[in-house]
Amino acid sequence: MMERTRKCAMLLVLCLGHLASSLEVPLDLPQPPTITHESPKDYIIDPRENIVILCDAKGKPYPSFFWTRNGTHFDIDMDPKVTMKPHSGTLVVDISGEKAESYEGVYQCTARNDHGTAVSNNIIVRQSKSPLWSKERNEPIVVREGVSLVLHCRPPAGLPPPIIFWMDNNFQRLPQSSRVSQALNGDLYFSNILKEDSRSDYICYARFPHTQTIQQKQPITVKVLNLDAINETMADFYNGTDIFSDSPAEERKPSFLIPSGPTSSKLVLRGQVLEMECIAEGLPTPEISWSKVSGELPAERTSFPHFQKTLRIVNVSTSDAGDYRCTARNSLGIIHHTIRVTVKAAPYWITYPKNLVLAPRETGVLTCRANGLPKPTITWTMNGVSIENSPRDPSRTVEDDTIIFTQVQIGSSAVYQCNASNEYGYLLANAFVNVLSEPPRVLTPADTVYQVIRNNPALLDCSVFGSPIPNITWFKDSRSSTLDGDPYILHDNGTLEIHVAQAQNSGKYICVARNFLGISVNHVYLQVKEPTRILKQPEYKVVKRSNSVVFECKVKHDPSLLPTVTWLKDNGELPDDERFVVDNDSLTITKVTESDEGVYTCIMNTSLDQDSASAKLTVVEATPTPAIAYEYPDPPTDLELTDQRDRSVQLTWIPGNEYNSPIQKFLIQYEDSLHHHGHWHNMTEVPGTRTTAHLKLSPYVHYTFRVLALNAVGLSQPSYPSRMYKTRPAAPDENPSGVEGHGTEHDNLVISWKPLPGLQSNGRGLQYKVMWRQKEVDNQWSSVTVANVSKFVVSGTPTFVPYEVKVQALNEHGPGPEPPTIIGYSGEDLPESPPDNVQFIVLNSTLVEIHWEHVPAKSVRGRLKGYKLFYWKEQSLHKHNSHHVEQHVLLFSGNKSHGMLPGLEPFSLYAFNVRAYNSRGEGPACTSQQFETPEGVPGHPSFLRITNPNLDSLTLSWGPPHNRNGHLTGYTLRYQTAMASRQVDIATQGWFIGLMCAIALLILVLLIICFIQRNKGGKYPVKEKEDAHTDPEFQPMKDDDCTFGEYSDSEDHKPLKGSRTSSNGTVKRGDSDDSLVDYGDAGDGQFNEDGSFIGQYSGKRERDTGEGHESSEAPSPVNNAMNSFV
Repeated sequence: MMERTRKCAMLLVLCLGHLASSLEVPLDLPQPPTITHESPKDYIIDPRENIVILCDAKGKPYPSFFWTRNGTHFDIDMDPKVTMKPHSGTLVVDISGEKAESYEGVYQCTARNDHGTAVSNNIIVRQSKSPLWSKERNEPIVVREGVSLVLHCRPPAGLPPPIIFWMDNNFQRLPQSSRVSQALNGDLYFSNILKEDSRSDYICYARFPHTQTIQQKQPITVKVLNLDAINETMADFYNGTDIFSDSPAEERKPSFLIPSGPTSSKLVLRGQVLEMECIAEGLPTPEISWSKVSGELPAERTSFPHFQKTLRIVNVSTSDAGDYRCTARNSLGIIHHTIRVTVKAAPYWITYPKNLVLAPRETGVLTCRANGLPKPTITWTMNGVSIENSPRDPSRTVEDDTIIFTQVQIGSSAVYQCNASNEYGYLLANAFVNVLSEPPRVLTPADTVYQVIRNNPALLDCSVFGSPIPNITWFKDSRSSTLDGDPYILHDNGTLEIHVAQAQNSGKYICVARNFLGISVNHVYLQVKEPTRILKQPEYKVVKRSNSVVFECKVKHDPSLLPTVTWLKDNGELPDDERFVVDNDSLTITKVTESDEGVYTCIMNTSLDQDSASAKLTVVEATPTPAIAYEYPDPPTDLELTDQRDRSVQLTWIPGNEYNSPIQKFLIQYEDSLHHHGHWHNMTEVPGTRTTAHLKLSPYVHYTFRVLALNAVGLSQPSYPSRMYKTRPAAPDENPSGVEGHGTEHDNLVISWKPLPGLQSNGRGLQYKVMWRQKEVDNQWSSVTVANVSKFVVSGTPTFVPYEVKVQALNEHGPGPEPPTIIGYSGEDLPESPPDNVQFIVLNSTLVEIHWEHVPAKSVRGRLKGYKLFYWKEQSLHKHNSHHVEQHVLLFSGNKSHGMLPGLEPFSLYAFNVRAYNSRGEGPACTSQQFETPEGVPGHPSFLRITNPNLDSLTLSWGPPHNRNGHLTGYTLRYQTAMASRQVDIATQGWFIGLMCAIALLILVLLIICFIQRNKGGKYPVKEKEDAHTDPEFQPMKDDDCTFGEYSDSEDHKPLKGSRTSSNGTVKRGDSDDSLVDYGDAGDGQFNEDGSFIGQYSGKRERDTGEGHESSEAPSPVNNAMNSFV
């Protein structure tokens, strides 16, 4: 009676107790340790590398770690070779100078804090072994043709066992067949040997996978002899031996080489791989077949490697126990062998114990159920100590595989270990009981906006924590009634689902979480968008070569979503060819060629959904109209679905009339009435000779099929649709693509991805588990589950640090595959340090080189894009120029430390500073510095005028340059002679000829006078005439300092003969007796129309000038505002 009462009480607790699934306790709340990472139970180490034994845990406060080795406390402080990683319990053993085998043993990690103790599995650490082959001498093997032969490998024992294969001296695998094959133990078996099997390089290799080393056996030589092929002497010699008899081996029925006898047995554990082999000898070569005496072989888990000689069953279950028969047969007979298989099972979980969070005076249950063969024994420990030896707790009752907690109190927190073991292994699980009293808190970010396409499920998250577990209710907009019943579904985790979202479901939703300690409210928003639909799909086209073709693709979409149109050819990009013209709703191909044939797909994408449609283009030659009338084929009929499976179905049909043009192919289309009702997609094509197709399907789709026929004329009308075929939902097969992580602010990380389309959701309740952790800092992943969004913002991050990010799809039927990890960076901030040690080098009047030191990498606070050089002209150093403040910027991309500052104005004062910049902007500037540019070449005079032109003189006037670029010291006048336009007209006139003769005579007289004067060695009167002038601006110029001086007759110089500038700014010929001939080459002298001489005028004439110049220069001193020259 008491036993019955106890069972009833236990049943009541199970029914009314705290049966919620394991809660994820926020890490800022007190909690016992939870081990998150540990090394495998059987841990084989590489003796060439340091030993790393993993043990990580979480808890509040953060747990301390302890280790045992071979059942006793392992004091790592006593061994200098052993260290524990910071903020972790992971052991690192430095084996340099040590033997790894000295650290073999059984290790166990303990994580402990104020609320309990968690323990790891027993980790058996063993050193990998790859021993050398023992030295041996292999004698040649001589056999008679047709007999059986076994070449033994006998590899050295390794840990783990080696992988065996046979090769020759050239490292080529030896060919194997049903006659020659390798057994599971590595030996090479010949069912019967042939003459071509003779060779001297049968080599067995053993590859040890853990250390990736390969050992080889000494080569084995095999000689196969046939008495008919050797001479009598050799025959007599071999007949005297016991190698073979007088005649070759005869044909014989099969016999087993392995296994021996008629029966054998084999033991295998549940979940492992069962391998059985039968190798037979005989002539002809026997064939091997397998069967199960007591049932059928499991087809999906069964294979027959090694040419049918091995039966392999993966993931063995208890139903695989029984008798298996292998049969060997040839033309002379048949033989059988029976193998009795016994299946045992190491313990495996039925109900895994889960963490339990209870409020004071609440009731809860820890359940630990395991099965095995034989049935495992369940034992409990608390904080690593047997529960019988633990402090007594009146609120705790242990009933075999269950612990019941009633009326728990603060301070009852602990970690319980469940151990399920039998002779084939054990299972160990930690589950804590955490007694907390916490008001509700909503973990879902506030004001989250969920966007979903109409007719798709909408999932609104309300992730909460509290103790006792909060009660969650939902409200919409300002309504006071709770959301319960159709169309709303409230899940146990607080998520509100609208199975088929409609436009009226848009709005503000309020999630309220409450327990007796408080209430928490969160607001989220749902926006239901119109689906993107292709209204007019591209159609199958048959076009003649050189003609044009147009594929139409007209779309309807939600106004708030901007679609992008993409065209593909055979699932790749369109050719880069101007003949392909893409418009908003069409694709045009002009001058079609045979290479343009293919399938063209129009894809309309938005941020939430997409739609696509495809059509095929066939290009045909332009041919004359045939005498026979061809027509489009009739559509196929009688569509039937057979061999229906979860992921495939068989479709058959009857072709219609082809009208004198054979059917080339059939196009199969499908409609998904669940996701894209009324929209047909191209699925596959089959040749026109077939009337059946095996179609691969996706989960959670309502398929309807139709078939179209194609002949040389074109495409038929679609057939009548098949009946609907609904595939079962399943977990997602893939995860979102385009996962990225970047920051938009200095303290956030935006994780974005491309959502899965409805067809890839594989079931209801599509959500995304967003996971992130700071690279090389965080051991644990932070995660949040969201729905109907394509990004998530992580706030409060450090500035510009790397994060590991991954996004996993999940639905009601489970998670998708493990997603890949990408690296993203949190947001950047402005650089906080200016460049140091800024210097400059003035290279010339317009170019300065600036140098600086790189800013420290930490101060960049982002990706360094380069440096900005800000510079401005303070003022010109000339007194006439005003102050300048216009600022200019030069960019130097990359991590440069110097740059050139070109295009400066000479004779100016500049200021500059340098700043580092990243994507966020530029940082602070270094201290501004100033530099002066030297003088440069002045600009051209502001104007030039000619006044008072006479037959033998004219007056030039000019203004100073706008850009003086320094202190002006003078002007240089360049001029050259030019023939007057009238010269040709008067050259034949008599008076002109007489005038020229008179001028020539005058020049001859002047030359004679100059010759006499030179021989006298006298001075020219230039000096005295120049001294008569008192204007200080018109001083003589010497050769060395550019000033006028006295010119005397000497060995090195001719007397300078020239004219002098008068006080009114003109130069007159009559003031000097010097001849103008001395200022230029006499041979190049020319006369102008009025008979005056126009020579080459130069301010200075060197005696050694050997040839004339086309132009001459005359220096002139600087006038105040205007200068003239006559």
